[in-house]
Amino acid sequence: MILKLIVLALYFAILLGIGFFASKRVSNISDYFVGGKKLGYWIAALSARSTGESGWLLIGVTGMGAMMGVSALWIVVGEVIGVWLSWQYMARKFKRMTDEYGSITIPDFLVSHFKSTTHTIRIVAATALSLFVVIYVSAQIDITGKTFESFLGLDYYTGIAIGFGIVVMYIFSGGFLAVAWSDFFQGSLMFVGLLLLPVVAYFSLSGDVSIIEGLLSIDPWLLDIWGPGGLTLMNFVAVLGLLSIGIGFMGSPQVYVRFIAIKNEAEIEKGKWVALFYTLLTDTSAVAIGILGRYMLTEAGENPEMILGNAAEDVLALVLGQVMPTLIIGIYIAAVLSAVMSTVDSLLVVASSAVTRDFYQQILHPDVDEKKLMGLSKKVTLTLAILALGVALAVSVLSPTRTVFWFVIFGWSGIAATFCPVIILSIFWNDYTEKGAIATMVTGFLCIPFFKFVVPNISTLEAYINKLDVMLPSVLLAMLAGWGTSTFLKD
Repeated sequence: MILKLIVLALYFAILLGIGFFASKRVSNISDYFVGGKKLGYWIAALSARSTGESGWLLIGVTGMGAMMGVSALWIVVGEVIGVWLSWQYMARKFKRMTDEYGSITIPDFLVSHFKSTTHTIRIVAATALSLFVVIYVSAQIDITGKTFESFLGLDYYTGIAIGFGIVVMYIFSGGFLAVAWSDFFQGSLMFVGLLLLPVVAYFSLSGDVSIIEGLLSIDPWLLDIWGPGGLTLMNFVAVLGLLSIGIGFMGSPQVYVRFIAIKNEAEIEKGKWVALFYTLLTDTSAVAIGILGRYMLTEAGENPEMILGNAAEDVLALVLGQVMPTLIIGIYIAAVLSAVMSTVDSLLVVASSAVTRDFYQQILHPDVDEKKLMGLSKKVTLTLAILALGVALAVSVLSPTRTVFWFVIFGWSGIAATFCPVIILSIFWNDYTEKGAIATMVTGFLCIPFFKFVVPNISTLEAYINKLDVMLPSVLLAMLAGWGTSTFLKD
């Protein structure tokens, strides 16, 4: 225990050091929110990917691999497609447009793009972003508590308090620049940890029984790419749901702010390959860890959740305990926390920019001093973090059987359904209007709770909606609303 805590203390010290040095590079609001638009491709790509992955990769996706077997690889396919489409076809054009407009936030971009003369589109965008960020951050805080509980045996609420305190401290110091640099460090740690563990676990196995034979004896469906029952309509719908997770990489503000912050378009082309290989290797490794854990720790006829935890969320910790020494386990705890914090920090900075830049400066006080604005941003960051902490605590009490994977996906889907359609249409459709953009965001925002809480109560659709989840139908309806409004209700 002591050795693990020493490793964690060193990890937190590095993060705080990054925050301190980043603070010396912050002189104005552009530095604070987008790093002065000077990020190189390595930092931009790793920062974007570590932000996009979050704790759901190490806790949620490893658990999905253990429960679903090879069919969990559809998650990998969806993410790789989403990342590739984003960097290949959207990033350069988005970068060009935001540089032309002088944008430092997503609402900035929308206002400039549509030459808006009112504050409506800015208010809608900033409000939606702030609300869903609180939900998404609360899911990450929840993962922090579960990590300390699973790996260290500490109280869930103690874990939440420690993680919450650290991330707020280093964001306070250096804003986006601290976030980008710390994400580079944390993303590198995640990468090495995820690739190393399945290799070590594999070579630790005895050669008496092959992995394939062992998995077949536990549950033959673990090796079917379509899942239990093979190719059925229900499984096909489930695959669509897993593939659609990748849509979130095509416009989510916490990811796209990296394209605003990167130096130039040439860096985007180089960053594309870093982002793609990072996604492919880390996501595949996470699924592999889950599958190996199922093989190593369970037997035929056993309920995997009785051994591996709810939704097999303890599989990473259990595999580590089997094959790694205590010192290395401490490093892996840091890797899990890296996944969480690299997402939380980005989300909080993006949301605080929406409140301070888009509400306070652009609407209420256009002449506000930049130093005052940065000070206000720190207060807003703390407020949003406390709200997210409250949501996490409430969910932990009201939904004790919640799973990390689907809690995170709900927040991810909310941000994606609100912003991905509007950014895609803004980039590629010249006839897209401001009214259409507002309709897109409002529809995407409202569809998430509608498909999550209302539609499943319709008995004929419940099973299919539960498998499909909320992302895909919400995004499609949001794009339809934007097209219809732009076509039939001209500005």
